[in-house]
Amino acid sequence: MTAAIRTLVPVASRLDFDALAPVFSRAVGELDDAATAQLDLAGIDAGLRELVRLRASQLNGCAYCVDMHARAARTHGVTAQRVDALAVWRESGLFTEEERSAFALTEEVTRLSETHVPEAAVTGAVDAFGEEGAAALISLIIAINVWNAIGVTARPWRVAPRAED
Repeated sequence: MTAAIRTLVPVASRLDFDALAPVFSRAVGELDDAATAQLDLAGIDAGLRELVRLRASQLNGCAYCVDMHARAARTHGVTAQRVDALAVWRESGLFTEEERSAFALTEEVTRLSETHVPEAAVTGAVDAFGEEGAAALISLIIAINVWNAIGVTARPWRVAPRAED
């Protein structure tokens, strides 16, 4: 690649949210920890958790969270092919019925102002994960949407290029 093609475009940070709202930022971290604890109790796989976080972040356009959760998914054993295919999961044969129900719920909750979370999305998650598992997934989806709202609005965190890219 030529240098002109590899010139990165800086994206300005808007607010140092963690420094300006530390009490709230810590509370969001605790909310995320609580969601993770619920997922542990429900026995939901760490790789799926990261895919759910990644899908919500893709929908919300949070560059930092997309980068972080794509890396975390790979760390938890999700193949690069499945991470890459997540944006088109409906058209991909790489995901189980259970994963697909989690992604459907993720999309409906993330877009709740448009979808009002139809019964079928909740029922699908309950069928796949039980009531406790569905509730844990809802907790996770709500938590990542809070992080995404901070990331997109304040842009407090930057994505740094990595050597493997």
